[in-house]
Amino acid sequence: MLAKLFTIIEDRKANPIPGSYTNRLMDEGEDAILKKVGEEAMEVILAAKNQGDQRLVEEIADLYYHTLVLLSSRDLNLADIEMELSNRHKSRP
Repeated sequence: MLAKLFTIIEDRKANPIPGSYTNRLMDEGEDAILKKVGEEAMEVILAAKNQGDQRLVEEIADLYYHTLVLLSSRDLNLADIEMELSNRHKSRP
């Protein structure tokens, strides 16, 4: 699903749709995207502390989405993250 979501985000970037939240974030620029990533990260922490598992899942989903928007805005993609994780795994004994 992450790959599918990233594909949708990339499509919105290439083919903007009026009223699209993704396009609004992209239009507002990196600072707005970073602000949302920070807000969602804090909401993940709060959900983990006292809001139950379902709320935690919801907030992590929001964080994933906003992180994918950030990647797209920087012309990065999931393969870049997968490569980094793979490199880290290979370097472990």
